[in-house]
Amino acid sequence: MDQGDGNSKISSVYINNTHGVDDDDFYDRNLALFEEEMDTRPKVSSLLSRLANYTNLTQGAKEHEEAENIGEKKKSPQMGTFMGVYLPCLQNIFGVILFLRLTWVVGTAGVLQALCIVFICCCCTMLTAISMSAIATNGVVPAGGSYFMISRSLGPEFGGAVGLCFYLGTTFAGAMYILGAIEILLMYMAPKAAIFVSPLHPEGEAAAMLNDMRVYGSICLLLMSLLVFVGVKYVNKLASVFLACVILSIISIYIGALVSAFKPPHFPVCMLGNRTINAHEIHDQCAKIIQIKDPTTYLWQQFCHSPELNASCDEYFIWNNFSEIEGIPGLASGIISENLWSSYLSKGDVVEKGSLSSSHAAHPASTRQPYVFADITTSFTLLVGIFFPSVTGIMAGSNRSGDLKDAQRSIPVGTILAILTTSIVYLSNVVLFGACIDGVVLRDKFGDSVKGYLVVGTLAWPTPWVIVIGSFFSTCGAGLQSLTGAPRLLQAIAKDNIIPFLRVFGHGKANGEPTWALLLTALIAELGILIASLDLVAPILTMFFLMCYLFVNLACALQTLLRTPNWRPRFSYYHWTLSFLGMTVCLALMFISSWYYAIIAMVIAGMIYKYIEAEKEWGDGIRGLSLSAARYALLRLEEGPPHTKNWRPQLLVLLKLDEDAHVKSPRLLTFASQLKAGKGLTIVGTVVSGNFLQSYGEALAAEQTLKHLMDKERVKGFCQCIVAQKPREGISHMIQSSGLGGMKPNTVVMGWPHAWRQSEDPQSFSFTDLKMSVSARITAHQALLVPKNISLFPTNSEPCADGYIDVWWIVHDGGMLMLLPFLLRQHKVWRKCGMRIFTVAQMEDNSIQMKKDLATFLYHLRIEAEVEVVEMHDSDISAYTYERTLMMEQRSQMLRQMRLSKSDREKEVRSGQMKRCLCNCTGVLEPTSQTPAKETETHRYKEKQRQRDKNRMPSSASISDHHRRVQMTWTKEKTSQYRITHSGCSTPEGFRDMDHSNVRRMHTAVKLNEVIVNKSHDARLVLLNMPGPPRNSEGDENYMEFLEVLTEGLERVLLVRGGGSEVITIYS
Repeated sequence: MDQGDGNSKISSVYINNTHGVDDDDFYDRNLALFEEEMDTRPKVSSLLSRLANYTNLTQGAKEHEEAENIGEKKKSPQMGTFMGVYLPCLQNIFGVILFLRLTWVVGTAGVLQALCIVFICCCCTMLTAISMSAIATNGVVPAGGSYFMISRSLGPEFGGAVGLCFYLGTTFAGAMYILGAIEILLMYMAPKAAIFVSPLHPEGEAAAMLNDMRVYGSICLLLMSLLVFVGVKYVNKLASVFLACVILSIISIYIGALVSAFKPPHFPVCMLGNRTINAHEIHDQCAKIIQIKDPTTYLWQQFCHSPELNASCDEYFIWNNFSEIEGIPGLASGIISENLWSSYLSKGDVVEKGSLSSSHAAHPASTRQPYVFADITTSFTLLVGIFFPSVTGIMAGSNRSGDLKDAQRSIPVGTILAILTTSIVYLSNVVLFGACIDGVVLRDKFGDSVKGYLVVGTLAWPTPWVIVIGSFFSTCGAGLQSLTGAPRLLQAIAKDNIIPFLRVFGHGKANGEPTWALLLTALIAELGILIASLDLVAPILTMFFLMCYLFVNLACALQTLLRTPNWRPRFSYYHWTLSFLGMTVCLALMFISSWYYAIIAMVIAGMIYKYIEAEKEWGDGIRGLSLSAARYALLRLEEGPPHTKNWRPQLLVLLKLDEDAHVKSPRLLTFASQLKAGKGLTIVGTVVSGNFLQSYGEALAAEQTLKHLMDKERVKGFCQCIVAQKPREGISHMIQSSGLGGMKPNTVVMGWPHAWRQSEDPQSFSFTDLKMSVSARITAHQALLVPKNISLFPTNSEPCADGYIDVWWIVHDGGMLMLLPFLLRQHKVWRKCGMRIFTVAQMEDNSIQMKKDLATFLYHLRIEAEVEVVEMHDSDISAYTYERTLMMEQRSQMLRQMRLSKSDREKEVRSGQMKRCLCNCTGVLEPTSQTPAKETETHRYKEKQRQRDKNRMPSSASISDHHRRVQMTWTKEKTSQYRITHSGCSTPEGFRDMDHSNVRRMHTAVKLNEVIVNKSHDARLVLLNMPGPPRNSEGDENYMEFLEVLTEGLERVLLVRGGGSEVITIYS
């Protein structure tokens, strides 16, 4: 310590000890009790000042360490809920299916079943969004989106498998969007741009169309890939334009539906009997003959293969007549009654209108005749698989979490609002399509009955071109977004190095753009382009997305049921039953839409899982499965230290038994049960003094006592009884040997030694257990919890109806003080208690900024608490502090004298006898003087004994009275009188020989105690940093005194000493 302390001049009885080291945090007088550990446990003010944007906090997560070392200054995120989450989700959800296939789904499945399809798919995404919101608000989610969330929740095996599935789904989605754009281009915008000419029958036309899709799709994919390669900023600039096209297109549909109630658009549909005629084949009129020079029509020639009136014609053509119906009857027509029910068709069936009569039951129509045919066989399950991609895209918000001003609020609100909006749009469009458009037009997938118009465009206002152009640009934009997001997802997987052969795709351009990942994405998307059919690609990506959503729900459910301490989502409207329901719906939809695709997707995911997974042991039979699983789990836990997110208190509870083998502090186990809430490892241990061979029966009895108490308190765990000659050795052995493999205790819980002052035996359990446990715990890197006044703690049947749990955060030692109140509040006893966090500001600290930083820090930790910064100004050391220190040192001196061993005393006796012998031999002392000398020696010994008893420390009950007596002694009058009498003294008389480091430590304890009692006298529980023992073993006698002074006047106190590692993180 500073040598100038003893030379400081006294200006008052309150000594001002400014001795040249005030600027050093290690020697802050107000925190002198913690000064020896400031190098490893910084002050809170120092920690908060270094956090900045809360990315420099030690997180124990390798994935963030590189980002923390980057010195570039980044713009603070400014995007809100609307621009950052809501609109991107809308853009990703609305897509090609809405404009190209929803009308066909409504016409084929009917309004009722179409509503059912849309509702099931929207429920699936809503349940997934709830689970995703919980995961995304459980800390910061960097780039990687769902992959990051799943891999950090369920481990790299699941994360890699599902991440690759999600990557493949996003890549095939890009292919689907490109195919949709090309379909719009070739069928509705520029039909003459077709390269391949088809024969005059539908099968040849379909084959030619597929070839055109492959050629134009490949060209479009190449152009989009080049645009993404040049720069994502151009894609982001175009995104708002594409989104505007989508919104305008949807608005035009609603306006058109309303207008159709008063003025329906004219789109006539030609019918032969109840069969729909392809409008491309009507070159003149929808009739058999006309009254002009050429009496027969082009349709006559198609059915009769001759323009002559006496030609041999198709039987159905002969017995039925042509008629025209309105393709868009309008909202007020009541056509919805016909469209309520399903009308599934097989491939090659003619699209028919059931309400029209047919006068002859003819043979099946030939594909060479000018009818509108079904191109694929339809069913409810097929339509589910085709429609589901239209509700994907809910991850767009979580992928942008780094750009959001308040991600933990924006992601849930924006995503759920986007899903609600799109669900309302889809459900309302199903009803509007069924109420405004005729069934034959709805079932006409490509609009052949309305002269090739886009079916949804026929309802749009003011012209169908609004929908055609809007849907084209929206599909192009969605394709660009997929080609932008998929390579970044693959890059995130590759950088984690969980799949070695993908490592090359983690590299990119100098600015981080994933060049190699973009190349692989383009190649995989080309496979989807070569399939060339939108209806065949959609179920593929449906599988991959459903599998991803399934595991998001699984991750949320498992985290909720396991109650991991790091699971603290700010989004509170979730439940494990909802997550399991979402998981069940996802699994059901996978098999409903395409059972063989579902099996293939699961096999792919399983193969990736097995590839990533380390060598696994399953045992050699059914009987050994449990043992094998336990052994495997222990070996996995042994592989490395737990991640910060997975840290949870594994308790070693030290109990003391009395002479009758009864537990002295059973409430300690009650408190442990409240802290654990039935989860994790709990080992209850005690030490039996004696020899193992002689005390074995006593140890068994003690073990049965502990088991009985554990059953009574409903604590699930193990009990351990150690037999040792000395209690301190037993505690040391227990801390070293408890647990197995990775299931070792990381937190020790022990009671407060109330009788430490009365203990004169240096080997006494009550006198040495705490100091030794702190030292052993520091060596073993374990946390320590010491509840004081444990008998006043509530039982499990005494819940706290109100009040606060106060946390006094003096130094940062891993976040234990933040985590413990959260764990306690999970139990019914403490659930209704609020949480207050106090921290200490020194003279040089900005307390206002500290409060703001601390509030923001707690917000990122997802912990709700009131924050208060207590200012502790430099003050003079009071006379009470000096007198308290003097009594402490006198007691320490007495204890040191009492600790003289028997050998030392024998040495003193032998030395005294030797001196007397020498005196007798030389005749220095007369024989008559020996008796008075012995009496004098005896008298001095008794005087010394009485002096020891007189100087012994008072009991804890009299400390407050003593405090008041000392403070009343030093009045202003007495101060002035003392100055006159002792003007030349630097330290009050009687205090000059004291160790000044003890004075400063006592000053810290007194000042902190005053502040804590003032602020937290009414708290239900006070949590406080536990100072470490002095590094100099000579100060051990004073350690308990400092702790006693620090906690005086508080009803329930929990002293917390962290294990030196981070146990809480802001990251997910």
